[in-house]
Amino acid sequence: MQVEATSRPPLLRSLVSSDSTQRLLAFAGLIILIIVFSLASPNFATQQNAVGILLATTINGILALGVTFVIITGGIDLSIGTVMTFSAVMTGVFITNWHWPLLIGVLGGLASGALAGLVNGIVIAKLKVPPFIATLGVLYVAKGLSLIFSDLHPIYFTDTPIFRTFAMGSVVGAVLPNVNIPNAVLVLFAAAIVASFILTRTILGRYTFALGSNEEATRLSGVNVDAWKIGIYTLCGLFAGLGGVVLAARLNSAQPALGQGYELDAIAAVVIGGTSLAGGEGTIIGTIIGAFVLSVLTNGLRILSVPQEWQTVVTGVIVILAVYLDIARRRAVR
Repeated sequence: MQVEATSRPPLLRSLVSSDSTQRLLAFAGLIILIIVFSLASPNFATQQNAVGILLATTINGILALGVTFVIITGGIDLSIGTVMTFSAVMTGVFITNWHWPLLIGVLGGLASGALAGLVNGIVIAKLKVPPFIATLGVLYVAKGLSLIFSDLHPIYFTDTPIFRTFAMGSVVGAVLPNVNIPNAVLVLFAAAIVASFILTRTILGRYTFALGSNEEATRLSGVNVDAWKIGIYTLCGLFAGLGGVVLAARLNSAQPALGQGYELDAIAAVVIGGTSLAGGEGTIIGTIIGAFVLSVLTNGLRILSVPQEWQTVVTGVIVILAVYLDIARRRAVR
């Protein structure tokens, strides 16, 4: 195997081993999907449908941003969907039930998500519970707390109609009347810029990659691995909190029964975008591409009247293919 690897031309070996390869494939796949669906149906290539795709990507994209950090460390977070719901419910409790000022209520919703992420990090880092089990437990805790705090009923923001403009208003539309892009889309891209800065320009981002590449070597070099791991899961929870606030604003209500299942779409977007489940590799731009691949695929299949169950099958096949490509690329490096 070693002889085979060294005999491969340097340029080809570099191309195969580059973590940008899968990201480029995801982008190429996105372009192909857009072209195919545009040719298959005239209803796909419309401004209204494009705005619908952008809006449909917002929640999954925001959740996927947080999960990207966790997966790069070699971990997983199954709780982000219900943590998002918990954050939305707490936002409703703060603003509608407790009559807190709107801004304070929104900050409370973000803090609720960060708190759930903090619990995940402590259980994983300090109690040494595997991430899969720890976040699965928090998934159920967050789901139960959402039902408890909401008293099993949706919480509406009828007394604060301005809250809905946070997601469904259009700053772009005020400047360009013919381009009515909801604010939620701008929130997604702003969050992506912040996430990319954190991942590529800060110590937290540097240690995120270090933990995923070799956690034990990072520990032996004197880094407080537990503290940074807790910080990463807290950040993931903060993004889930942001997703909850945006979802509540979009629906103009906090729905305690929503949430479960979102984590699978978010993880799928991260994997499709080229982040390795083995840890140590990943980018924010890849995650955004992966989120748009899922949204375009779902939207296109729906326009072509493909049954919901077959849409799920196609999504599953694409996720398996993305993981296989990552495995194949890693084998080529060895």
